[in-house]
Amino acid sequence: MRHVVLFHSVYGLRPAVRAAADRLRAAGHRVTAPDLYGVPAADTVEEGFALLDKISHEVVLDRARAALRDLPPQTVLAGFSMGAGVAGALLAERPDAAGLLLLHGTGGGPDTVRPGLPVQLHVADPDPYDAPDEVDEWQRAMTDAGADLSVFRYPGVGHLFTDPDVTEYAPDAAAQVWSRVLAFLTGCGNDDNSLR
Repeated sequence: MRHVVLFHSVYGLRPAVRAAADRLRAAGHRVTAPDLYGVPAADTVEEGFALLDKISHEVVLDRARAALRDLPPQTVLAGFSMGAGVAGALLAERPDAAGLLLLHGTGGGPDTVRPGLPVQLHVADPDPYDAPDEVDEWQRAMTDAGADLSVFRYPGVGHLFTDPDVTEYAPDAAAQVWSRVLAFLTGCGNDDNSLR
């Protein structure tokens, strides 16, 4: 059983994020899925970027920090797309994180990774926001820094392919993601002691 914080994409806290949190809870994990916007989710990616611009990246990070405040140090940091970037950005402030789970985007950098940190990335191949050569470079840097890294690339799918409410949804690839995510969280160990 793990504590997991799951940060949403640029769209905001959509039903797909809540459903993902419920899926992880059903597997026995304690999941926090905070609303980093504080307003209804966007219907389009363009509206999502407009919301992010209006709210500001700094406010989003502050809200993410607030969501983590009462969670154990060993909480797994996870996120979708923009949320993967948020999870990666907060890794430096959470050195005891049990893992870094990145869905639809890279996050974190070699300067914030402790040796042996479990990191898992799921990304479209190619992805419009993370070009294959950029993913390759990130992968090399994270591996060289000592991360216990697994990268899964999904050919022929759109960016946010695990979200059933967008046109790029790819159910077979999404099923693979969730199977691999559950195995990853099991591999991150158990933090039942933090519940006592």
